[in-house]
Amino acid sequence: MKNATLHFEFHISITALIMFLLKTWRASAFGVYGYLNFTRNGFLEHSKKFKPEDMEIRIEGKNCVVTGANSGIGFATAEALASCGATVYMVCRNKEKGETALSKIQSSTGNPNVHLEVCDLLSISEIKSFASRFSSKDVPVHVLVNNAGLMEHKRITTSKGFELNFAVNVLGTYATTELMLPLLEIASPDARVVTVSSGGMYTTPLTSDLQFSDGKFSGAEQYARNKRVQVALTEKWAEMYKNKGIGFYSMHPGWAETPGVAKSLPDFNKWLSGKLRTSEEGADTVIWLALQPKEKLVSGGFYFDRAEAPKHLKFAATRQSHAIIDSIADTLRSLVVSKK
Repeated sequence: MKNATLHFEFHISITALIMFLLKTWRASAFGVYGYLNFTRNGFLEHSKKFKPEDMEIRIEGKNCVVTGANSGIGFATAEALASCGATVYMVCRNKEKGETALSKIQSSTGNPNVHLEVCDLLSISEIKSFASRFSSKDVPVHVLVNNAGLMEHKRITTSKGFELNFAVNVLGTYATTELMLPLLEIASPDARVVTVSSGGMYTTPLTSDLQFSDGKFSGAEQYARNKRVQVALTEKWAEMYKNKGIGFYSMHPGWAETPGVAKSLPDFNKWLSGKLRTSEEGADTVIWLALQPKEKLVSGGFYFDRAEAPKHLKFAATRQSHAIIDSIADTLRSLVVSKK
């Protein structure tokens, strides 16, 4: 009995050590890879290969929906799309901030076809109301940009019982995309969904513990998990809806200096002061994905600096985890259907 106990304890210790080493490797590899590629210097280096004509495409008559559009990457995206002639619908949680951002974009672009939609993406009922209102406009959606997101370091539970990061970053993104599908289908074969993920997802595999119920809660780790789900969901959507004429793409904006980063990661923001990308540089690939002919793009792909990027770092052991996305999608679907 004693030998069996020792064997069990030894096995647990080895497993724990392997997991510790994997986690350490992922974080270290991400840090080095990120410092070399995700900063402003990385953008400037990569931009030497950019083609200016890629961003000179006009999209008058196309309707673009951008969530979290009142500041940071969302604002820069909405402004750039308006500059390209699109009709832009800014989805913002705060009406006052949204109206201020709307006025700025109309003024800077000279495009009057910029509109505000007020919706808090942590609420499934609000997302459903927004989708219903928007459907009544009877306009196709050519581009949906899932940009809204947050990183909350404390465990906060919404009124519906969801962990806050998960509610906005995963469930909100899922519900918005699924409920906008009928309007995206109308715009096919040119319809597309661009989801703003994060390189932070490199540090974690996909997990079925969507609300971080096990272990000590970490807002930064939960955010990374959420962003991994977004990348895997994009693959799933591309597979599920491949015959509907809709392209699905996820992307990493790099390390950008935005209000969200300053609030959620103040030490990181301070440490890399002067080295972070601007909001416009962070939004560059979002806009590029919105403008390019779909023949140039890979539906289900993960993009960074106008090129398809790997979804997994070498030796990080995250690739096989995507096998559970079917069950995760089923869980999300049931939550959206059941919540009012």
